[in-house]
Order: sequence, then structure tokens, then C-alpha cells
Amino acid sequence: MNRVDGPLKVAGRATYAYEHWEGGQPLYGFIVGATIGRGRITRIETSRAERSPGVHMVMTHHDTPAQGTPDLSIPFEYWRAYPVLSSPDVHHYGEPVALVVATTFEQARAAADLVDVEYAGGSGSYDFAACEDQAYAPDGLAYGIIPTDTTVGDIDAGFDSAPVRIDVRYTTPYELSQPMEPHACLVVPDGEDLIVHVSTQIVDAARSSIAGTLQIDPERIHIVTPYVGGGFGSKLRIHAETILAVFAARALRRPVKVALTRQQIFHLTGVRPRSSQRVRLGAQRDGRLVAIAHEVTMHTNRHSEYIEPTAATTRSLYAAPHRLTSHRLTPLDLPRGEDVRAPGEAPGLLAVESAMDELAGALGMDPVELRTRNEPTTDPERGVPYSDRHLVDCLREGARRFGWERRPATPASVREGPRLVGYGMAAAIRGHLQAATTARVRLAADGTAVVRTDMTDIGTGTYTILTQVAADGLGLPLGRVRVELGRSEYPVSPGSGGSWGAANSSTAVHRACEALREKLVATARNDARSALHGLDPAGAKFSDGIVSIDGVSDALSEIVARNHPDGVEAEGETLAMTDDPNYRDYAFHTYGAHFAEVRVDADTAEIRLRRMLGVFSVGRVLNAKTARSQLIGGMIWGVGAALEEEAVVDPRSGAFVTRDLAQYLVPVHADVPDVDALVLDGYDDKANVLGAKGLGELGICGAGAAVANAVFNATGVRVRDFPITLEKVLPGLPSLET
Repeated sequence: MNRVDGPLKVAGRATYAYEHWEGGQPLYGFIVGATIGRGRITRIETSRAERSPGVHMVMTHHDTPAQGTPDLSIPFEYWRAYPVLSSPDVHHYGEPVALVVATTFEQARAAADLVDVEYAGGSGSYDFAACEDQAYAPDGLAYGIIPTDTTVGDIDAGFDSAPVRIDVRYTTPYELSQPMEPHACLVVPDGEDLIVHVSTQIVDAARSSIAGTLQIDPERIHIVTPYVGGGFGSKLRIHAETILAVFAARALRRPVKVALTRQQIFHLTGVRPRSSQRVRLGAQRDGRLVAIAHEVTMHTNRHSEYIEPTAATTRSLYAAPHRLTSHRLTPLDLPRGEDVRAPGEAPGLLAVESAMDELAGALGMDPVELRTRNEPTTDPERGVPYSDRHLVDCLREGARRFGWERRPATPASVREGPRLVGYGMAAAIRGHLQAATTARVRLAADGTAVVRTDMTDIGTGTYTILTQVAADGLGLPLGRVRVELGRSEYPVSPGSGGSWGAANSSTAVHRACEALREKLVATARNDARSALHGLDPAGAKFSDGIVSIDGVSDALSEIVARNHPDGVEAEGETLAMTDDPNYRDYAFHTYGAHFAEVRVDADTAEIRLRRMLGVFSVGRVLNAKTARSQLIGGMIWGVGAALEEEAVVDPRSGAFVTRDLAQYLVPVHADVPDVDALVLDGYDDKANVLGAKGLGELGICGAGAAVANAVFNATGVRVRDFPITLEKVLPGLPSLET
């Protein structure tokens, strides 16, 4: 099925946060950022800016209202208060020191340059490598649910006993989500209430965070976000632009718009932490792993701790009796770490799957065969069965379709003119998450259904799949279902993130339709005017707007019109993982296998992806078209992680010097030739009634490692410091004469 929101988007009629005009002509805000990385404001002079044309106010830490502080007892930080301009202290470069509000955006931006700030600079820590020895073991759990460290067996003894050992360290850089739609909002005062049009992935989190910051009743906050132009983790929580717009709108009693520039996004939204990952693999000569250790050190903001579960994905991937995973944090004066596209799995698999390729080389074994030999029968650390696991099927089908048998056995041995050709592959795994979700389905007297939930569509196709699920659940044509999303007045969901959105919201809608069917059949059975009066409801079938029992039928619209002239509705729920016994008794994951072919110029070391294939197992697919699109998009992010993406820090100030898309490189069309994704037929009956699992981020997991392994196969040069750039490959390239 094509996307139901597609025509709106191509016609420009899908309205995003910054495009709303509710409340009349808005004012525009522009954020002034700190020009030091650590210190304190000693003087801030705003008079010149206040006299500038069109300026309505200049807000500093002297003017902001009392603000709540983050409640650390709330496990997910997205729901916590987010104080801004709460003190003269500067915690990282670019942190807001003022907000200028003017009649036009241009006036606000011009006046922002007139705000004069003096600082007492402190001694900041910005160099991760230089400070890595200051790393500490965090208390508690990542996201409040994931242990930071695990051990099984005796890793040192197991590793030392292995006849074949790999002990290597990989580093990954700071990365950012960079959605096409910048972080933006419009805040409209409505009496004591605030209507907040904001680009966010989780409506309930945005509402709670704003209310917690303002220290007011969440019922006073009304979030509106029907369309979100990408998030990739960066909009799981709200940021400074939203809180400052809220302050300004309340103070001026006028609608206020604030959007981050592309440059500001680099400092005012969170980053994927830089990491240093030590991977140890010990194996028997037949390739079976004896020991696997994955130890990660990453950056964290000194004042806002964030643990990316980078080593957690290793816990369920391969069998080995001796195991260790750990996470350590290095405090720096840089922007806070936050979720970025497959947090944990993306950088973690980049390291582990590269190390597996190194182990295959040391063993003289095919990389696909090595992975199949280490397939576990139960979760290696939890000791519970998998709900559904088809990783080996993905590996074998991918190898067959890709033509893996043509892979050069010897690195740097195949040339096409001046170019070296190489193949690489990697496995993919990602945990499947479930969170409490509620959806409401209402059937009107004319037989049309309306689905409501505060779930968001961040470009992934939520409108489409919920339309399908509701139409299927009520036996209605697709055109008689309307899905309404992204409002805080609708039933609460965990929104879009962590690849949990589709399965959670679809299950809730399915259950709402089940409850609604039961109501309707009971109504018809007890209605003497209905042809279904007195019949056994157990055999009821819904199809094409008709309810039938044993060959006798009644129109759905007639049942509703006779008995529920104002409409009839029902709600459905999805349980949280902690309340669902299946998530205690089984290990839930999605799986995949990536295959890549690259060409590397033997003179310049320029790397070009020639083709890429991913084969995935995700349970039941709700929409094949949107699923394939998401997986291909994820694979492209993996290409970027392997070859291009890197936010570079100025060690003198803590500023990101690569703070636009001319210098922070992401894949563009010319970088992405032949990329394809295949999803195996499946149904995970332990996951939910639909048998579906999340897939949005799975395409990223392991994709970068497949490209990196292909570069090694082409050149014989193993780069362990990502991204793989020209200067890292060129010195090791073989001579064309040899």
C-alpha cells in the first residue's frame, strides 16, 4: 500500500511545526550561544540588541522564570525537566546565553549579534583521548533498564586458553542525527494554557518535560505534532529552542517561533558519544568462540550523564562460555550525549563485526561460516530461549543472492584497471522493545472509523500502517479509515523511537478494533431490528463494511446508526515489557546480514560503494514498501558511519568545527548506487498478537562493518579508527607494479 500521507507531502499540505500560523502573526526568536566551552558569564549587555529594529525582548538568565530540575528518578530522561538559561554557568560551547525575540527572523538574528557577553573562562576538558584515563564506572542502568556491565565465566582464563586470539581497539567519532527538518517550534499562549507545535518524536515526553521545567500542571500544555520531518533520536526529547519559545510566549503573551539553524543543531542537540572499544575474541581453531569481551569507554557531559549501551548488543549475538561487557564514561565539557540512530548497536557492531572479520582472517575461514558456527541455541547471557531467531537464514540467503562465493580470498588481489575490488559482510542484531501504548478507535454512524493516539509519524509510515491495521481489524475499505496522530489530548504512547513505534501502536489499534468488534456484535445480537439478532457471536466476520454470522449479514453502518447514532468507540493497549511475561521468558531481537562490494582507487584511496545487500528477519512485515524503504535508509546511514560521518572538536574551545553539512559529511545520492533490502517471511508469536517487531534501526546495525570489511578485502588495509578516510588508507595501499 502506498503511503496515505504521501499526496499531502508532495503537495506541500503536510504542515510541520514551524509552518503553523495558529494564533496570528508570530514573533521570532533567535538563540545566542556561548563562545567558550566552560566558565561563567560575568557581564551580559543587551541594551544595543533591545534598541535594534523590531526587537520585542532579549531574555537572559536574569529574566527566566523559576525552573524545575531534572528528576533523576524518572528512568528515561526524555520526560525530565530541561532547564535553560537557569544560571550564568556555561557547560559547553554554544550553550544558550540569551534569546532575542523580534518581529522577523532576520531582525532577531541581526540583534543577536549585538548581545555583548563577557566570560570568566574555566579550564575545560575537550580532548577525549587525553582524558580517557579519567573514565569511571557509572552507577545504575542505561535507560534505567540495561545493565552497564555483565560477566559470564572467566574471561581472562578463557581468552588466554584460546589458540586463536584477537585483541583490538576501535574508535568511533562524535555523530549527530541531522534530520532534514531542523528542531523547531511555535508556542501559542491560550489563557493559562500553552499550545506547543513542536517537532518531537514523543508527545508525552515533550509535554512532561515542558511542564516539569515550568513547574505547572501538564494539562496546561497541549502538544501538536502531526508531521515530523525526521528525528533519528534527536527529537526523542525537546531541547533549548522549545523551552525558550515557551518562556518568551508566556512573557509576551504572543505566539513565538524558534528554529535552530543547521549550525546550532551541532551544539544544541545531543551527540552520539565518541567511543573507544576494546574487543577480545578467543576461538578454537575450528572457529568456535571460547571468549568474547567488549569493553567500551565513551564521552559524557560532565553535568548530564548519558550511557550509550554500545556493548549490550554483543551479549546476545554469538555463543561463547566466557564473556564480559562493560561501559565506562569519560567526563568532558562537550554537549550532552543523546540517542543517535540505533544507539548502542550502530557503533558497537561496527567494532565487533570488524573484529569478527579479523578473526576470520586469522583462522583462514570464510566470514559467513565463522558466524554460523557461533550461532547460540539460547541467549548466552540470560539463558532464556529466543522468541524467534533467523540470523543464519539471513546469512545464507544473503550470501546466495549477493554472490558471496566470488569474494576474493586474498585481500588486495582483485583489480579492475586502477581500482581494487573487495567484498565484505557483517551480521546484524537489534533488541526488540515494547512499551505501554493506548489507542482509541471510534466508528461513526456513517461507518467510517477514526483512529487516535499521540503516536508520531517521523516519516516512517505510521499513518499508513495504522490505516491498514484498523481497516483489517474492522473489515472496512481503506478509504473509510482516518488516522489522527501527534496530539497530547489523544491516548498516550511512547511515540516513535527505538524501533518500537510500529509494533506498539499497531498492536494497540488491533486490540481496540477487537474490543470494538465485540461491542458491535453484542449490539447486533441484542437488537431485534438486526438480521443478526440472537445469533452466536463466536462466528462473526467483518468484511467490506458488513458483519456476517453463518451467512446472515448486516451492514456495519446500519448497526451503528440504529444503536449508536453518536458513534461508538473502544480502546486497546499494549503492555510495557515489565508487565508482559513473554519479555521475561524470552529474548527478543531482530536480525540481518549485510553484504557490500567496494572499489578503491589504488592511486588516491578514494572509496566507492558499488553495491550493497541486506537480508533481514523482523517477524511479520506490516507494509513491505515502507519496511524496505526504512531498511535501505538505515543501510545508507551505515555507509556514512563507515566512510564519512565525523564531528570534529576544536580542543581549545570545545566547539565542533564541522558544524554544517558541507563539512559534516553524510551520504548523498552519488554515494549510494545499488542498495537493496530483502525481508524474510516471518511471524514472531511471542512478540505480540500481530507477530511484528521493529525494523527502523535494524538496517543500520552492522551495515558500516560490512563496508569496512569490504575496504579491507579490497586493500589489505585495516582501519580501526572510523570513519575510514583517504589519509588512513593511502599509506598502506599496494603498489600497482607489485
